[in-house]
Formats: sequence, structure tokens, C-alpha cells
Amino acid sequence: MDSVSTTTASTTTSTSTTSTTQSSDDSSALSSDFQTFLTMLTVQLQNQDPLNPMESQEFAVQLATFSGVEQQVKSNELLENLNENLGGAGLAQYGGWVGMEGRAAVAAYFDGSPISVVPEIDSAADSAQMVVRDENNREISRFDISIDGEPVVWDGTNTAGTTADAGSYTFVVESYADDAHISEAQGEVFAEITEVRSDSDGIVIVFSGGDEASASDISALRQPEV
Repeated sequence: MDSVSTTTASTTTSTSTTSTTQSSDDSSALSSDFQTFLTMLTVQLQNQDPLNPMESQEFAVQLATFSGVEQQVKSNELLENLNENLGGAGLAQYGGWVGMEGRAAVAAYFDGSPISVVPEIDSAADSAQMVVRDENNREISRFDISIDGEPVVWDGTNTAGTTADAGSYTFVVESYADDAHISEAQGEVFAEITEVRSDSDGIVIVFSGGDEASASDISALRQPEV
């Protein structure tokens, strides 16, 4: 009789510990274990020694433990469903951004028209430079900019003094203090939004050049210029 009780307690503890770390996909397995526990509990009650019965409190604790785990799994399922629904609502909210231009720290496509860049300059800087890099991360242009944070326009001129080829370019702002490099950050540009999707990190915005950014990192929106 004692061996049955020991087996039941061991099964309960093992199942409880394992179930708390499993996903909702294991809810059916938990339900099966719960039914098995009830069957074992019934058999134990039917075959216990009437002269030395088990404490009813022990049964109540074991039953409450299994019940609590089962309720936790159901709560997890409800939370997952809620997150899925919220994700769908987010996509519907941001879906209107597709086709618009969003401003973020991503690459911009140069087609011969000047590109406006919003620089991020270190507050401790006393000078700054804009570095233009191509798709292969090669530096094609570098020039001084003001530290007032106002937008900087790149007309496509490279270090050779000629016009850069059409393509995607990134703009990195290097901040200096007393001629010493202290930090750098990618400047923000407007780029066309082609896709909005939801993943484990939230709402992701995809741009025409293939770059991605979180929806919270989009600092401005505008209609594309005709």
C-alpha cells in the first residue's frame, strides 16, 4: 500500500514540474496524466487498509496540485490566443503604412535625386562628419556636417567629385570631441514601406531596399512624392 502512495506522489511531483515548463501543445498529455492520477487515486481508496487508512488531507493536496497545473495550462492557452489576436490587430493597424515612406535608420536608394538625411549626433560632440557607404559597405563619400542636428542633403557626389551610381546607400554620422572620435550612429532617411509583418518581437516594417525596422523605430511617415 505504501508503495502505491509513494508512486502516486512521485508521479504527481514529476508531472507537476514538467507540465509547468511545457507549452500548450502538451495540454492533452497533461489531461491524460490527470485522468491516470484520478484512476490511481480511486484504486488506492478502494484497496487501502481499513485498519490503517491514508490521511484524506494527502489526497486533497495531490488532487489540488494536479488541478492547479491543469488550470495553469488553460491560462497559458488563453494568453497565447490573446497574443495572436493582438498581433492580428496590430497588422491591421499598420497595414495602411504599406506604400508610404517611413523615416528610419535604414538604407536609401539613390536614383540621381538628392537624399535628405536626419543625423544623430552625440551631445558631447563639437564636430561631426557624414560617411556615405554603398551596398558593399565601402566608403564612397565623407564630408563635414553641422552639429545642430538639422537634415543634411547628399546630392550623390562621391569622393572623386563625380556622381555615384544608382543603388542603395547608408549614411553614418561620426561624432568627434577635440578631434577624437567618440561615437557613430546611422542617420535616418525616408524609404518606401513594402511590407508589414508580425513576429515574436512585435510589428516589423520592411522597406523597399530590404532593410527592416521595428514599428516603434519609425520616427515619421509621409506620402511618396509624385
